[in-house]
Amino acid sequence: MTASITSARPRHLLDFQGWSRERLTALLDNADTMNQVLDRPVRKVPALQGLTVCTAFFENSTRTRVSFELAARRMSADVVSFAAGASSLSKGESLRDTVEVLTAYKVDAYVVRHHAAGAAHLVARYSGKPVVNAGDGRRAHPTQALLDAYTVRQEFGTLEGLTVAIVGDVRHSRVARSNAELLPKLGARVVLCGPATLLPEGLAHLPGVTLTTDPREAVRGAHAVMALRLQQERMDAGYLASLQEYADTYQVNESLMREAESGAIALHPGPMNRDVEISSDVADGPRSRIVRQVENGQAVRMSVLYHLLVGRE
Repeated sequence: MTASITSARPRHLLDFQGWSRERLTALLDNADTMNQVLDRPVRKVPALQGLTVCTAFFENSTRTRVSFELAARRMSADVVSFAAGASSLSKGESLRDTVEVLTAYKVDAYVVRHHAAGAAHLVARYSGKPVVNAGDGRRAHPTQALLDAYTVRQEFGTLEGLTVAIVGDVRHSRVARSNAELLPKLGARVVLCGPATLLPEGLAHLPGVTLTTDPREAVRGAHAVMALRLQQERMDAGYLASLQEYADTYQVNESLMREAESGAIALHPGPMNRDVEISSDVADGPRSRIVRQVENGQAVRMSVLYHLLVGRE
């Protein structure tokens, strides 16, 4: 029997503010149930039948968009896929007016990706409907952090007492920020590592988070090592001397993984720049759980939508 949850149920998943450890744990537990649904011959349940979910993506996406749309459809929701480039936004319509139009069409929930930090918060304000942040600028990507946490928990049975090293372009990574916020709530320690130019010191104040520019120090004793993509599209000039210099020092490869715990796993939120931030032998090797991360995205996002729209544990 699931333990009673006493904390108030958040209406949105914009970040992890207001999400208690017990509620986050319940969400991950429910993802186990959703994975059971996905293992059936008929991968569909009527949990969200009669509801409409709008995926509003103002940035390109493959994994997040497809997994959210499949997650909603697996639970029998109707899905409206909104493409900014083919909408009235290209004619000058504001985000607020666009959201109010969609809400007038009886949309019940929004999944929002946007290049501007805080955009999902604005959609929540304008629509009055549950909103899931599918990535806003450099700020947050909570469902990616949840599926990362879920993948680590699958491997070790718990997150309590584990160390997760996150190596790479921390400065531009909303994934790193969301993991640094989530994982300590679930009992894990997080080590963020990268070149000094890509390692914002402001993250050091987060509980359970430490920073280092030394990758071997970062992964020593780690149970999971996550490589981050170099986000060159978000970079101004001058952060790196060269890609080769970066790869020589910070690439997650077999040599670096030998510094981690013997059973450590390798992760990457995707898309990968192979043989830059992660070597192909690690990405495709026995330590890799990158494909499992992708697979878990659907179950975790099913759990998030169910939690926000139905609310029963």
